[in-house]
Formats: sequence, C-alpha cells, structure tokens
Amino acid sequence: MKNNNGLFKANGINYLVPFILITTLFFLWGFARAILDVLNKHFQNTLDITITESSLIQVTTYLGYFLMAIPAGLFINRFGYRRGIVFGLLLFGIGSLLFVPCTEAGTFFSFLIPLFIISSGLVFLETAANPYVTELGAKETGSSRLNLSQAFNGLGCLFATFAVGQLLFSDGESGSIALPYVILGIVVLVIAVAFTKVRLPEISYNDGLAEKAKYGREPLMKVWKHKFFVYGVIALLAYEVAEISINSYFINFVTGQGWMDDRTASMVLTGALAFFMVGRFGGGVIMRKIPAEKMLFICGCGCVVCTMVVLMNFGIISLGALLGIFLFEAIMFPTIFSLAVRNLGSLTKSASSILMMTPVGGCGFLLVGLLADVSNWVVPFIIPLLGYILVTLFGFGLVIHRDENPEP
Repeated sequence: MKNNNGLFKANGINYLVPFILITTLFFLWGFARAILDVLNKHFQNTLDITITESSLIQVTTYLGYFLMAIPAGLFINRFGYRRGIVFGLLLFGIGSLLFVPCTEAGTFFSFLIPLFIISSGLVFLETAANPYVTELGAKETGSSRLNLSQAFNGLGCLFATFAVGQLLFSDGESGSIALPYVILGIVVLVIAVAFTKVRLPEISYNDGLAEKAKYGREPLMKVWKHKFFVYGVIALLAYEVAEISINSYFINFVTGQGWMDDRTASMVLTGALAFFMVGRFGGGVIMRKIPAEKMLFICGCGCVVCTMVVLMNFGIISLGALLGIFLFEAIMFPTIFSLAVRNLGSLTKSASSILMMTPVGGCGFLLVGLLADVSNWVVPFIIPLLGYILVTLFGFGLVIHRDENPEP
C-alpha cells in the first residue's frame, strides 16, 4: 500500500541533501567508464594493436568489479555507506594519477594496472551508492529515484566521450591520455576529503538481520533464496554484456563501415550518450506513473527490435537503430537493480555487492573483438541481441508475476 511520502522523503525525514551528494558520484563513475570506449580506438591507433587486444581494457576493468564486489559489500556492511564511499574515492583518485608514470612507460599493458585500481574504487562507489539512493525516500519511488541519479551517470559519459574524444582524435594527432586522468584524479580526491566532513544518514531496518549483515557470510548466502533477486542478477549480467559491448564497439563499428572518421565517431557517440541521458531522465519521470517492470519490458522490446535492424545491415538506417538502442536501454541498469533489491531489508547491501559483480559482463567485449577480427563489422551484434532478449524476459516475468513481488 502506497503512503504519502515523497520522492525524497520517508517517515518524516527529508533526504534531498544526501541524495544530491550521492548523485555527484554517479557523474564521476560515468565519466571514468565512458573514457574506456575512447581508449580502445586510441590505443589501436597509437600502439598498433587489434580490437581483440584493446578489449583487454574492458576485461581488466570489469574483472576488477567481479573480484572486488564481495569485499566491497563486506566492507560497507561493516563500516557503513560513507566510509565505503570515501575508500572507493581514494582508490579511484590514486589509480587515475598512476596514468602519469604509465604514460612514461609507453606500453599497453602498463595501463592495465591503474585501470584495475580505478575499477576497484568504482565498485566500492557503486555498491554503496546504488542501493543507498533507492532508500533515500519512499520505497515505491525507488526505481524513479535511481533512474534520476543514473541520468547524471549518463551526463558523465557524455562529457567524457566528447572532451576526451576531441583531445585524443584532434586533427589526426594523438593527445596525452594522462591529462584527463590527472584532472579526474585531483577532482576525485578533493571530493573524498569533502565526504569525510559530511554526515550521511545510515538506513536501518527492523528485520532482525542488521547485526548479522555486519559480520560473516550468512547474508550473502541468504539473499539467494529470493528468486526475484536471482533473476535480477541474470538480467543485470545480460544487460552489462550488451551495453558495454555496444559502447566499446561503437567507434570501431561506425568507422569500419566507412560512415565517418575517428573524431566524428567520438562526437556521434557523445550524441548517442545524450540519447541515453535523456532516456534516463525521461524514464525516471515516466516510472512515477508506470510500474517499473512494465517500463523495463517495453524498453527491452525496443532494444531487441533496434539491434535486429543493425544486424540486418540497412546502412544509414542501421545507424539510426543503433542510436535508438541507447535511448531504450537507458533505464535498464537502475530499474533492474532496484527491482532486484526490492523488499530485501538488511540484505540490501549484500545483494548490492553481488549485483555489482555483473559488470564483469564487460569482458564479453573480448568475444565481440574476436568476432569482428574474424568475420565482419555486423556479426558481433548477435551478442548484445541475446543480452537484450534476456532483459526483456525478466521484465515480462515481473509483469505477469507482479503480485508475488509487490511494491512496499
């Protein structure tokens, strides 16, 4: 049964200020992850490596998510959201600054070390921030609130591909990749200091599991008994495979098709991410009126259709369909995440740490690279198509079984 709480209020408490502070983090990790989509092509150009070899950027980064997600969840359970965020920001900042000596080394594999450190920091941030935002207000508006925060993630992606793309692909010359990372590292460390000075309210639950969630593995095991969480893990992994594959392959695809050069492609990718950001803002508003699971199903169908059009290789029409994917997929991560943790109470942090292992799906770009190197530019889209089909099935399943997992 719905109550009279607002988007940023619950039980008489106003969470607007904590919401604003946490939302700044979404911009930061959106920026950090989007740089990777430009780095692939940059390293191919400057270090003369293949698409398959450059895909190790995604493999290294998202393997960090897989390996560090559970430790991040245990840390946050034990020490709380704020300390988890500060620790994540410190790792993020240190990893960014390490790009300076790596640039001096001048080898591709040296860059993988700071990328792994950055990803370890990002997983702390995302494990804390995603579930925290769903709790900063009325339960029934959790999906809408997370989509709103995730829209700033899209803004960070948009800014990264435009600014860094123009720097690295300027007039056929290659700029220094260390510069944006140094700026990013300094900003992140300043924000880390700011978070040590603010108080973030910890969310408490009266379900008898709070103390157990702080210690041991029991919450990590118990959460698997919730079937909608299990389905959510599968759907989120499928989404990450699809979304990261398309983002990372975008510049290679449109330039390989002969539609544009690298610099123009980075600008078009920025436009695609603008579609993505609009989709998240719009989705957050729409889901205040339409159930989140129904919205997920509709957008899943849109992604499946658009990906099939790309696979049919209709030339410039396929480019339009590719841009359409960014619009339809925009609400998927926050919506799947919020639906998967719904009604989990003190198990939410543990569930979040498991869900944040799913960006390991970014390693699927390795398969995309292999297919592109041995076949043609279009065939690799089979991989994201399969991912979007699984997401659509998750949304459909929740629509028809909604009474089993109702809104609080």
